[in-house]
Amino acid sequence: MKITIIAVGKLKEKYLKQGIQEYMKRLSAYANMEIIEVPDEKAPENMSEAEQEEVKRKEGEKILSKIPRDAYIISLEIKGQMITSEKFAEKLDQLMIHGKSKIVFVIGGSLGLSEEVRQQSDYALSFSKMTFPHQLMRLVLVEQVYRGVRILKGEPYHK
Repeated sequence: MKITIIAVGKLKEKYLKQGIQEYMKRLSAYANMEIIEVPDEKAPENMSEAEQEEVKRKEGEKILSKIPRDAYIISLEIKGQMITSEKFAEKLDQLMIHGKSKIVFVIGGSLGLSEEVRQQSDYALSFSKMTFPHQLMRLVLVEQVYRGVRILKGEPYHK
């Protein structure tokens, strides 16, 4: 299985990088994972709605340019479906059973995802109705993928 995370913006926080590296190292025994960062657009606080949509559109173009044609796309969205870790593991298992060996997770920037990215997505996933920093979601996502694989293998990580 090839798992790619496409995320807007550069991760700067050392503690998040360390956490992500740790889970990616653990995950390497089960799957091939990479993280692709696409540059974020400048988004000042006082932007109009039209300006915000333009920022999301530009970021969306960068995201879509990195997605392979044959990939199954899972976008992380507040309005996505909330599922348990066990259901997430089942989702990964079903994708593999149905020959979806390339899975791409998409994490938008501070303003979220463009409509174009959401339309291309095969599945919208939400970790919570709360808003989290998009940088932190990388760590949470990598940990949940690791947890999901361990659940599928019946190994003692998930409790």
